[in-house]
Amino acid sequence: MRILRAKHLGMCFGVRDAIDLALRKAAHQPLTILGELVHNENVVSTLRDRGIEIETDLNAVETALVMITAHGTSQRTLDQARGRGLNVTEATCPLVRHAHQAVARFVTTGYHPVIIGKRDHVEVRGITDDRAEFDVILNEADVERLEVRPRFGVAAQTTQPFDRVCALVTLIQKRFPKSEVRFADTVCQPTKQRQSAAVELAEQCDLVIVVGGAHSNNTQELVATCRRHCPRVHHVQSAFDLRPEWFAQGETFGITAGTSTPDSIIDAVEQAITNTGLSRIFEGTKGDANRPQVLESAKCGTIESVFSAG
Repeated sequence: MRILRAKHLGMCFGVRDAIDLALRKAAHQPLTILGELVHNENVVSTLRDRGIEIETDLNAVETALVMITAHGTSQRTLDQARGRGLNVTEATCPLVRHAHQAVARFVTTGYHPVIIGKRDHVEVRGITDDRAEFDVILNEADVERLEVRPRFGVAAQTTQPFDRVCALVTLIQKRFPKSEVRFADTVCQPTKQRQSAAVELAEQCDLVIVVGGAHSNNTQELVATCRRHCPRVHHVQSAFDLRPEWFAQGETFGITAGTSTPDSIIDAVEQAITNTGLSRIFEGTKGDANRPQVLESAKCGTIESVFSAG
């Protein structure tokens, strides 16, 4: 058995900084985070264990201090929070903030904003909620529904695959040859690195495990990318989601992870896969009582060791 890790995987600096900020603030006074700080259930659970409140409704916030997530929010929401007398701390990733600024520049210079991303994603809502007019697209059918505009300003949700973004920009240019189409590359570098590394990994593997939150967009995109290059791909949130039968066939197994996945969880997944390999070696040579227990030995992991690596 051979286990390969993607060259780029796991937590990005924006997520690490957001978690660090939340823990430091919560150590001094009660804190409420407006929404999930990051889309990873293990991280969110650990934050709750530290006494941090998480609310999706601003009106339900009871602490004096409220934090905006790494995904950012609209100026309207910030104004509403401050209007209630709340002390607002922003954990917005600087690369998400760059996307906000790019769209704002489009609007002030007369371009109709088009965002490539998922309409209901919190990051996209934060970018668009302050805008009177905008379009959100994700596929060719969405491009076909765009109305004619003299100027289009195109930006992207930071976790969209760059090849998809480029393809949709090209489609807009072809559909509206008489319009001016400007593109601001707002796909973040960690996303590009993880997508590229996922392709390289998947092409070498019999099976790929993608580790990340169930609702993490960048993790879902990694799963889709890997499936284009490897016949067997599974999305797990922790080592407890692994199934020994997945590893009954094949010799090379890959691991990649979304940008909100702690190092400890990735390590636990790798250890569980290693234990599965040992089970295969011993299978048929010793009784069941002596076979290694694959999943029971793997710990889920928390964010305690997030900051110890890289």
